Amino acid sequence: MDMLHRLETIIQDRKANPVEGSYTALLFEQGRPKIAQKVGEEATEVVVAALAQTDQERIGELSDLFYHVLVLMTDMDITLEDVFAELEKRHK
Repeated sequence: MDMLHRLETIIQDRKANPVEGSYTALLFEQGRPKIAQKVGEEATEVVVAALAQTDQERIGELSDLFYHVLVLMTDMDITLEDVFAELEKRHK
């Protein structure tokens, strides 16, 4: 299992079984508007990093964006497989 799938599984578990003190559980508790806001913030940080930061900072910001997108996907009951299937359809 690749890291994206492992992270997706962890996030899904946090949604189903909230752990006190878990940032992921907190995001789900705060709801979709907050999760979507975080995705927007992280996307902006990726843009800033792309234009003016080091590769390591860019990697960190991209990692944050991937994580928050996975949280949003989980909240919307969309899986990586759903997204992969759509990408496959677009490139056939």
